[in-house]
Amino acid sequence: MHIYLPIAEVSVNAFLLLGLGGMVGILSGMFGVGGGFLMTPLLFFIGIPPAVAVATEANQIVASSFSGVLAHFRRKTVDLKMGTVLLVGGLIGAAVGVVFFNYLKSLGQVDLLVKLCYVVFLGVIGGLMFFESLNALRRSRKAGAVPVKRRQRGWIHALPFKMRFRTSGLYISVIPPVLVGLFVGVLSAIMGVGGGFIMVPAMIYLLGMPTKVVVGTSLFQIIFVTGFTTMLHATTNFTVDIVLAVLLLVGGVIGAQIGTVLGARIPAEQLRVLLAALVLAVCGKLALDLLLQPAELYSLGTDGGH
Repeated sequence: MHIYLPIAEVSVNAFLLLGLGGMVGILSGMFGVGGGFLMTPLLFFIGIPPAVAVATEANQIVASSFSGVLAHFRRKTVDLKMGTVLLVGGLIGAAVGVVFFNYLKSLGQVDLLVKLCYVVFLGVIGGLMFFESLNALRRSRKAGAVPVKRRQRGWIHALPFKMRFRTSGLYISVIPPVLVGLFVGVLSAIMGVGGGFIMVPAMIYLLGMPTKVVVGTSLFQIIFVTGFTTMLHATTNFTVDIVLAVLLLVGGVIGAQIGTVLGARIPAEQLRVLLAALVLAVCGKLALDLLLQPAELYSLGTDGGH
């Protein structure tokens, strides 16, 4: 059953979209990731224009992150003060990212930029995850392995403009959180991702936050940044396809419930290896598409459009 997507201007099988949403939802439930960094490239593969895929996926992340942060609020594992500081940087970064996105769109280069960003980030992150997961597997096989501890102090504690974050038990400068939020905001605007795959490690290893409050605080910031990004894309680019977003969201909600059950039955180390392998596979497919000569060398379109 094909359905016409008015903003993407393509006709796609509705069950295929539900299946993609469900598959990424399963991965989200199994691995604890938002899935935007996998869903957006998959939308490229089925013919959705990159500009529409980026803007629409940001819209879907708002809904999925909102349901997740509610659970963390109930467990009191959200640092609202830290989340607000991250949010300030994130909103500025999102605005800058959308302006840059619009400029490249006017030049007709936005598709290339988005795909190159995904190749670079998925390649780097997938490679780091894969080697870290293999090391974790080796450590888990050694009896009495000593866990790696977070660094308690570093250069970050010597910076000015310090603020006390009681929920996280930190007294640090606001400069690093603002910069982390700024970077993630730019990524959200250009790549259509929540940025949790970068923010969570940065919050643990750079800011020194306790792991128990990291995920909830990250989701709190992601909701507002991706919501702001969606609004900017919708009002300036008109690239948010609500029909596509609804189909992906329905599949994602169902898949997440299945993924949560499956994730509880598979060892964490093996899950991380599987996720890293999947990320590298998507990266390889994107890189291959960029390197190979397309079947159609030319296409017709409006000036600056997709």
